[in-house]
Amino acid sequence: MSRTLPGPDGHPRCHWCVATPDYLAYHDREWGFPVAEDTRLFEKLCLEGFQSGLSWRTILAKRENFRAAFHGFEIDRVAAFTEADVQRLLGDAGIVRHRGKIEAVVNNARRAQELVRQEGSLARYIWRFEPETPPPPGAATSETSVALSKDLKRRGWAFVGPTTVHAFLQAMGLINDHAEGCAIRAEAAAARAAFRRPE
Repeated sequence: MSRTLPGPDGHPRCHWCVATPDYLAYHDREWGFPVAEDTRLFEKLCLEGFQSGLSWRTILAKRENFRAAFHGFEIDRVAAFTEADVQRLLGDAGIVRHRGKIEAVVNNARRAQELVRQEGSLARYIWRFEPETPPPPGAATSETSVALSKDLKRRGWAFVGPTTVHAFLQAMGLINDHAEGCAIRAEAAAARAAFRRPE
């Protein structure tokens, strides 16, 4: 099957993004473009965890609700959540009400605080895993996602399996997995070339 399909403007896009306008905007403006902000990296790891067993379309449609519920995914604020906050979130119909995933976000915020203390920033830690050679196009996991997943789990993170982490790496621009021929691939490549890796 072709990895591209024509978008509404007639230009080819990665085939997965033409299903809905929400996907198209996300694909064209966010997916595969490098990110160095700790809050955005943390948010994406959390949302990928929530997606486990669901579609990204479901999570994307609820993203603003998630941001409101988790105070913009500010690491220190989420790390301070209590059981009362968990109960509040379990009653929030605007998000995915899964106790294990909600508790994982709170736990992971605390683990992220530890990483920031150790590494200086979450971004500096994450970008150390940028692969020298990109994985095969369209792969669901990679050596890099397996290695990062394993290290995060060793540090006590939850809901960070290799498939979840690979989707995170794709989205945050650590790899450019836009299909050959996709109209956005060159833009993502240029953004990666100009991107200053966290030091």
